[in-house]
Amino acid sequence: MTLKKPADANHPIHDLIRNRWSPRAFTGKPVAKATLLTVLEAARWSASSNNGQPWAFILATREDAAEHQRIVDCLMPGNQGWAKNAPVLLLTFVRGEWETEARPNRTAQHDVGLAAANLCLQAEAEGLVTHQMAGIDTGKIRETYDVPAVYEPMSAIAIGYQGETEDLDDETMREREVAPRVRKALPEFVFSGKFGASSPLVS
Repeated sequence: MTLKKPADANHPIHDLIRNRWSPRAFTGKPVAKATLLTVLEAARWSASSNNGQPWAFILATREDAAEHQRIVDCLMPGNQGWAKNAPVLLLTFVRGEWETEARPNRTAQHDVGLAAANLCLQAEAEGLVTHQMAGIDTGKIRETYDVPAVYEPMSAIAIGYQGETEDLDDETMREREVAPRVRKALPEFVFSGKFGASSPLVS
């Protein structure tokens, strides 16, 4: 049976948020083009500072084995072993300067994160799972894809249908797959009055 790990939330949250987690086991079942376009459209309509939309994606599916492998090769070895099974792989990039003027966009990384969050939640709504990865080889990505200097490789995202934990080759990965989900309590990061002082609202 496919492993489910709903959040043990202290307060009511939407089921899309409660049920979303980051498995490493993927079936390899292809994602229909229409479904994938819906997931990408959700990222397109993410909020961003001054509507700057400072993100770019490189995407490959297993239907194009060579392109899919190029992304796999840009992942750190610890991610390659399981991510190769995901039917869709995506690299995210951030543009650190505004397109209209040569000055830094201070919230660019924040905005790329919002776009990725939209993508992941829409994927959950479509019955897909996602796993975001910081473990990428940024130098190899730049070399492989001739990335313009103004863009910085940020992350990779595996997208697909959830597989079975026992299908993972690595014992450590299997252990991480079934480990409980944990989060900091609200008083640890919701402050009031001064930084580090828990807000009375959440205390």
